[in-house]
Amino acid sequence: MEDSERLEKGRKVYQQLRAGGPASALPSIAEEMFPEFWRMTQEHLFGEVWSRPGLALRDRSLITVVSLTVLARNEELKGHLGYALNLGISEEEILEMIMHVAHYAGWPVAMNAFRVAKEVFSARK
Repeated sequence: MEDSERLEKGRKVYQQLRAGGPASALPSIAEEMFPEFWRMTQEHLFGEVWSRPGLALRDRSLITVVSLTVLARNEELKGHLGYALNLGISEEEILEMIMHVAHYAGWPVAMNAFRVAKEVFSARK
């Protein structure tokens, strides 16, 4: 696949995640600071990884939210919680996921994720 095809595919996946609106300022920061990095992100991460046929976009979103929860990457978690909600994953499902992860990654990880989720949920109301 050519770079331009991957880029277009990546942009389409990213648009699905954003559901027409920004979920986070992070991509604009990457685009502003290092446009080539953002282009590579769109081409590779969204154009190749997120668009693979083995998992649905919803599943990839949940996996990403779990990963960011465990790693306590709060800013990225905010964005991906927004993407999850945009894909139709409910607040209840997100809270259930955090509770489940707590048993494997620890209570402090869950408490951190609950704080981030509360911020994201409140901002959407």
